[in-house]
Amino acid sequence: MFSLENVRPGHSVKVKKIHGYGALKSRIMDMGITQGTEVVIKKCAPLGDPIQLEVRGYQLSLRKADARNIEICISCENDQCLM
Repeated sequence: MFSLENVRPGHSVKVKKIHGYGALKSRIMDMGITQGTEVVIKKCAPLGDPIQLEVRGYQLSLRKADARNIEICISCENDQCLM
């Protein structure tokens, strides 16, 4: 499984699935990170946590512990994940 925490700044990925349950999953989805959403990693803090993302035209910061629960597609074609 490829998660959002492993993506380097400057790369764009699509969300495949959000793992977790309850408040964590709801909070991530309330931020606009849902299945099929494109996410661009903008920056990482000097010590690597948090990471700055661009989602749906706005920017947000996310802890790596939360990003670990977001499964991503690295290669997509016609909205279908190849990896």
